[in-house]
Amino acid sequence: MEQNNDGNLSQVRHVVLVLSGKGGVGKSTITTELALALRHADKKVGILDIDLCGPSIPRMLNVGRTEVHQCDSGWVPVYTDAQKSLALMSIGFLLEDPDEAVVWRGPKKTALIGQFVSDVAWGELDVLLVDTPPGTSDEHMAVLENLKKHRVDGAILVTTPQAVSTGDVRREITFCKKTGVRILGIVENMSGFVCPHCSECSNIFSKGGGEELAKLTGSVFLGSVPLDPLLSASLEEGKDFTQSFPDSTTFNSISRICQTLLKSLETD
Repeated sequence: MEQNNDGNLSQVRHVVLVLSGKGGVGKSTITTELALALRHADKKVGILDIDLCGPSIPRMLNVGRTEVHQCDSGWVPVYTDAQKSLALMSIGFLLEDPDEAVVWRGPKKTALIGQFVSDVAWGELDVLLVDTPPGTSDEHMAVLENLKKHRVDGAILVTTPQAVSTGDVRREITFCKKTGVRILGIVENMSGFVCPHCSECSNIFSKGGGEELAKLTGSVFLGSVPLDPLLSASLEEGKDFTQSFPDSTTFNSISRICQTLLKSLETD
């Protein structure tokens, strides 16, 4: 039987993948920060967390162990606020112990992700952000192919300033071009360190790798986000940094990236 490609995504205006060439670059953090900034911009947002290596988004959004319920049209996402403006479905909700490593073989993972993509009853959303596993392995390709069967507006690639990370993202760019996924832009994460005492931003690593990579590949540079201990602590505690630090450099960076992303989505 042919699958209905719209299904539970029929009322979702935009589907955006968040990718990284390797782990440890803060992809899940950027996904969470973007979701909070989009909500701050009065958008209804969803996060589909399919990072099997470490589903950390529930903790960042202060959603503890939770039972996921089903309705006639599929899994019901978990809402993080009373207004139901930020919805979350995480692979972590389905694991008996979220701290356990997922050691399934590729086909089982791919099947679960396929079901996940089509079986969540999102309802009406402006943007659905999909936090994907890092890398460009066969399994990762299967994940993207599965998502593409539905509707994907494009991908955001997350990198850090170092050359090794930008090299990993270069592979991700080649992969997106081969699979026909539109690149919405590149975000450079950890592009400096914000001193929690004086708010001065120092470049610990080299600077501008993401911007240079965007130029080389003809992609949009969405912006850079510094490493901010106050913001990191805020996310670790599951707090909304848009309310805790509305005047911070980091919040301004994320807001600008969010606005550029929305403009890019509107000009599909």
